[in-house]
Amino acid sequence: MKEWLRFIPAIHELKSNKSFQHILEHSGLDDLELTKQLRFLVDTIREQLLNESWSGAHPSSGAFIDELFGLLEKNVTQQYAYTLKRVINATGTILHTNLGRARLSQNAIFHMIDTARHYSNLEYKLEEGERGSRHSHIEVLLKVLTGAESAMVVNNNAAAVYLILRALAKDKEVIVSRGQLVEIGGSFRISSIMEESGATLVEVGTTNKTHLFDYENAINEHTKMILKVHTSNFKTIGFTKTVESEELVNLSSQHENIIFYEDLGSGVLYDFTQHRIGDEPVVKRIVELGADLVSFSGDKLLGGPQAGIIVGKKELVEKLKKHQLARVLRVDKMTLAALEGTLLDYLKGENGRMNIPTLRDMLWCKEEIKSRATDLIKKLLEMAPEYEVALMESTSQVGGGTMPDVELPTVVLTIKHPRVSSAALAKKLRVDCQPAIVTRVQNDELLIDLRTVEPEEEELILNALQIVGNSII
Repeated sequence: MKEWLRFIPAIHELKSNKSFQHILEHSGLDDLELTKQLRFLVDTIREQLLNESWSGAHPSSGAFIDELFGLLEKNVTQQYAYTLKRVINATGTILHTNLGRARLSQNAIFHMIDTARHYSNLEYKLEEGERGSRHSHIEVLLKVLTGAESAMVVNNNAAAVYLILRALAKDKEVIVSRGQLVEIGGSFRISSIMEESGATLVEVGTTNKTHLFDYENAINEHTKMILKVHTSNFKTIGFTKTVESEELVNLSSQHENIIFYEDLGSGVLYDFTQHRIGDEPVVKRIVELGADLVSFSGDKLLGGPQAGIIVGKKELVEKLKKHQLARVLRVDKMTLAALEGTLLDYLKGENGRMNIPTLRDMLWCKEEIKSRATDLIKKLLEMAPEYEVALMESTSQVGGGTMPDVELPTVVLTIKHPRVSSAALAKKLRVDCQPAIVTRVQNDELLIDLRTVEPEEEELILNALQIVGNSII
């Protein structure tokens, strides 16, 4: 094969080929960058010819030219393609951590686009013509929705916990129940965050039982904070006892310099218990009980962007805003725009809240999902009759480390293909389809739960199943 090297056309000759111009026009690359890609590919082919591993056509043939430019186009497409891609979530898990958790409302999305496209008054007071604070854009909304005196936002709830402990309890003792020393996703532990913050952890009670007297006995002159961590990602059942927030508020208020801080984790602004969904405490209620500080996530049950939201007493929140870490952990204009759009949806009442996908998906009733699934089956069997399709009662999950004991009744489509396993079918939908479709596989059946599928995505699923079905030999 080494003698084939002399038949490879020169780079300037290859550049004059119409295929090079075609790729140049459609790739968005400039001439210099595409030439670099072409030269790299030719060098790779030369190397394969030298070690006799080239399996393509002879360089003197037209087939070689076609093959070379086919490889070039494929390489360019792969190299300059986004790795963060749209996915259709057909698993029924609403806050799917691996798929990006909460989807944003249309209002939040439009506000983000407008903020990204133009300059904004991120840190500018238009009326006064002077510098302002980025916290101001969401603080008023959070005060109205939670009843707190003040509010701020950092980049996630773990950051909120760290900032509060570092700024307000460094070199002091913080009392926490042993049953609340949780570990969240990615092996981040409350105890580890506290250690990094410089606060001293004081564990009280046992794994399953903590009493008020455990807290009372632990208080001394070094105590700065009582921390209650809401166990949103697991449940302890059986012989258990926890101390209510109201009791801890009363206890901390008996001591002049002790702060009561509750980390709610998921962050609920809407009372799901009225629909008999879980028992998550609403942020406003904890604030009304008298908690000094409350923190929670933006991209979980709130249904907004990733953020760590802190609300509470004005004096304490102002200290947090002025701490050096606040700049390290601050959010950008995109997050603020998305959060502002989401919070405004809440303020608009029922109509606004139902624009938030997380809330809407959680409140879908089984009958509505069944009706959609029935229609989808009819269409699928008309388009691709080779599939075996049926309806099956099942349950959806909230996900995202929230409401671990909650199962939402649903109806799923069970799909089988006579010539391929359900696992292989699921992989084809994930890998070969644009957008990718993520499903569940159970008992060698592919399951599709429409709870987390937008109505306009149903047509995409039908087309994907038809194309995949036709490709199976």
